[in-house]
Amino acid sequence: MTMFVAILVPLLPLVSGIILGVFGKHLRETSSKVGVLALALAFICSLWVLYAVSVGGPIRIMLPPFHSGPDGWFQFGLFIDRLSAVMMVLITSVSTVIHVYSIRYLQGDPGYARFYSLLGLMTFVILSLVSSPNLLMLFVFWQLLSWILYLILAFNYAHVPAYQNAFKTLMVHRIGDVTFLCGIFMAYKYFGTLGFNELFERASQQSYVISLLPGNLLDISVVTVITLLIFIGAMAKSAQFPLHVWLPDTMDSPTPVSALMHAGIINAGGFLLNRLAPLYALSPNTLHIVFVIGALTVVFGASMMLVQNDIKKTLGYSTMGQMGYMIMECGLGAFALAIFHLIAHGLFKASLFLSAGNVIHTARHEPKFPESSGHKPTKLPAQATWVTGMIVTLIMPLIILMVAHDLLEVPLKDAHGAVIFLFFSWVTASQAIFSLYRLHAVASWKVASAMIAALFLIGFTYLWAGEVFTHFLYPGPGVADAFFVAAALNPIVFDALILISTFLIFLAWIYAYTDAKGQKLLNTEWSQAIQQKVYVILINRLYVDLLYMRWGNALFQWAQKFGNRY
Repeated sequence: MTMFVAILVPLLPLVSGIILGVFGKHLRETSSKVGVLALALAFICSLWVLYAVSVGGPIRIMLPPFHSGPDGWFQFGLFIDRLSAVMMVLITSVSTVIHVYSIRYLQGDPGYARFYSLLGLMTFVILSLVSSPNLLMLFVFWQLLSWILYLILAFNYAHVPAYQNAFKTLMVHRIGDVTFLCGIFMAYKYFGTLGFNELFERASQQSYVISLLPGNLLDISVVTVITLLIFIGAMAKSAQFPLHVWLPDTMDSPTPVSALMHAGIINAGGFLLNRLAPLYALSPNTLHIVFVIGALTVVFGASMMLVQNDIKKTLGYSTMGQMGYMIMECGLGAFALAIFHLIAHGLFKASLFLSAGNVIHTARHEPKFPESSGHKPTKLPAQATWVTGMIVTLIMPLIILMVAHDLLEVPLKDAHGAVIFLFFSWVTASQAIFSLYRLHAVASWKVASAMIAALFLIGFTYLWAGEVFTHFLYPGPGVADAFFVAAALNPIVFDALILISTFLIFLAWIYAYTDAKGQKLLNTEWSQAIQQKVYVILINRLYVDLLYMRWGNALFQWAQKFGNRY
């Protein structure tokens, strides 16, 4: 019974997509009922599967024609463990909400049935991707995901920028897909299998080294090369710098599409790194690179978000920054925390995009500009509020450093995990406390109490995610701790990271205080000139798009000359 229900989870969206693709013109407005019913049933089945997997262990179902390849490289079917089951619940729940939301949002659109057909097929592909039993099947659906994303982004093909940006997205994904495929070839060449468990076991037992320069001047581990190549594929899908350029340009698609991307498209990179976590744990160098790329993506994504004047692009760059956090967590060995972040972000950011769709829809039908209430000066919050916020955010770095150097005993299973969870809880709590500080109209004692409550709530949530969720996804003894050990940064580097972050947060509190008093911390001519130049760089998206365009034009011209010559 459980196997039958597990098959229904991806099968129901597939059937609805095919039915609507073939008979959608005849069903017209009623086509939404088919899609909503199929996804609602798939969501219920995914809950069943999650419970069954949690109690009885992984589910493995192999299709009869594809179960006898050598070393399992050509096995097609379903492999559902706790990680896959959790992702299935996220995917079907978000997709169900989007199906319901689209009933009225796209009502009257000539491509109504086609849109629902693409939604069903997209959901099927994502579900099949997260339940793939080996790298080959995962890569097949990784490819299909790019193609269907292209079709759904170009849904409004009468709008020229829509299909142009859809093609841009496809090309950026091709870069990652090519490197991903190279990584798969190398994995099979050196280890003779593409099955996950077999690959992890053989990679841990056999060590191969590749010499990149003559005379063995630059030797590199085969596992490092494989994991780096596959990580580039994750970078492209999850919009990591510098392969982030496709995400902001997808906002011309219908708002439900932007929300659907949080059901397993934009966050597919986090799932991929988790699926291959035992392999990445064998290459600390790759994990350090993953951490650096994630950190750069956080900084650049958040910075470019601040200069946007379009609500959907603001949310798009916010998503880029959040995906950077997700990749950072993987780079620090907190793979389960990355999945927790993936789920939380997927749910609330999909809701934000749907809310943005309502705002845009209302604004288009509003005959007048909203009345301006004018600028109302606000009183400076009591100093107690400012002092509370600053002290609360600056005490956390001290605790983190004490835990990192074993000066404070914390009742957690492993010190490595404690440090990572405390670090991310501190960053998240600092953001929340800054937001609370800007509530000038609220009495200071209420704001101060909310700051302290936010710190404890966020800290508890992260520690709960660290203890419970990590144990749920990786129940094997010592497995999660091995990830943290493999990804551990040099103590000097980690201390420098904490100290730099603390200094920046301290400057932020000073700036917030002077700004509330109507003063400017930096009000000189040279500082204003620097701010203007930084603004221009950020509004032009670091000129990365322009650089890619020039490289593309140069490559096209070279290809034309080469073709004319031969």
